[in-house]
Amino acid sequence: MLQLNVIRENRDRVVQGLKTRNFREEDLGLVDKAIALDDRRKEVQTSLDEAKAKRNSLSSQVGALFKEGKRDEAEQIRKEVSGLKEDIARQEEELRSVEAERTEVLLQLPNIPHDSVPAGHTDEDNEVYQAWTSELPTLGGDALPHWELAEKYGIFDLQLGTKITGSGFPVFRGKGARLQRALIAFFLDEASKAGYEEVVPPLLVNEDTARATGQLPDKEGQMYYVERDNLYLIPTAEVPLTNIYRGDILSVDDLPVKITGYTPCFRREAGSYGAHVRGLNRVHQFDKIEIVQIAHPEQSYAVLEEMLLHIGGLLTKLELPFRVLRLCGGDLGFTSALTFDFEVYSAAQERWLEVSSASNFETYQSNRLKLRYREGEGAKPQLVHTLNGSALALARIIAALLENNQTPEGIVIPKVLQSYTGFDRID
Repeated sequence: MLQLNVIRENRDRVVQGLKTRNFREEDLGLVDKAIALDDRRKEVQTSLDEAKAKRNSLSSQVGALFKEGKRDEAEQIRKEVSGLKEDIARQEEELRSVEAERTEVLLQLPNIPHDSVPAGHTDEDNEVYQAWTSELPTLGGDALPHWELAEKYGIFDLQLGTKITGSGFPVFRGKGARLQRALIAFFLDEASKAGYEEVVPPLLVNEDTARATGQLPDKEGQMYYVERDNLYLIPTAEVPLTNIYRGDILSVDDLPVKITGYTPCFRREAGSYGAHVRGLNRVHQFDKIEIVQIAHPEQSYAVLEEMLLHIGGLLTKLELPFRVLRLCGGDLGFTSALTFDFEVYSAAQERWLEVSSASNFETYQSNRLKLRYREGEGAKPQLVHTLNGSALALARIIAALLENNQTPEGIVIPKVLQSYTGFDRID
């Protein structure tokens, strides 16, 4: 959530940032509405404080007047205090109403893009930040897409998933299941080597947790909801991991905080038809390892660069061709100030598949989380910057591994994974 002082002091930049995001022209008035509501909040708060001070002053006089025998004067003041109490109750109700409306307006405003975010409307306008400079792999005419390879070698079963749950819930079997487990272990081990603490978080979160990281109200329609318990299945481990520190004040010496976690992820993404969403290209449940950092504001963009190197290193070790895109304003997530997407090349589909996003949210999430740091004893707490990245999402990684490594003798397992799988080929 944007800070009101930032909106006040940088109104023109905020409006320009919203325009970079292609924010609807008719909604730009929310910026001034937030300021106006905060002005009204201050007015009501000032009036309320004055009324309470007057009430307290008059109340302290009543007892003394009674003791002095000045009953009529005391009763008159008592009536005045009673009227003030009614006025205070009315103003407190107005204050709650104004604060609630102000919060509702702020929740509708996305984060302001970093100055480096390019203009654009869709993913077609994203900028290639790091291109793949080597030759892309090519396969012969007999090459199969991963969904056909899965059927041929018994790696995963989409029809069985449909029988058990519905479309978009694959069932991994045999060597496919072991490959899945190997990738999870490999990614977690690499994150641990990079200094991330491993955490096993809950897979369901409450409304406060989902709101704190920006899933609510922006992505409410994309999450599975357990109505009876008012809980949400997580769309990413980012949500519970970041919320571990909700409401905390960290010491500057604790920064950066680095945590990682493996979880299944659940997303009610709207389905469509065509090869671009077949097989593992788009599913409702998939496994992912998330890395999260809580950083000092002055170091957060260096931290983001470090995360990019970590993610790129994983793909290099898996011997997968990849490129990095800087997302344009129109494709940027609601809570992000700057996002880079990693895409791997699928040789059988002859297209790039997104496998990771790494983002800096600056203070947008931490303001909702009330997550701050203190420079030293007695110093005023300041908001931290939060960052996260997928390291990595398994579904499309598996798709690319199967397709790019297929041979007439079977599917070759990358060397870095063979000690995890216990086999070097799926045949």
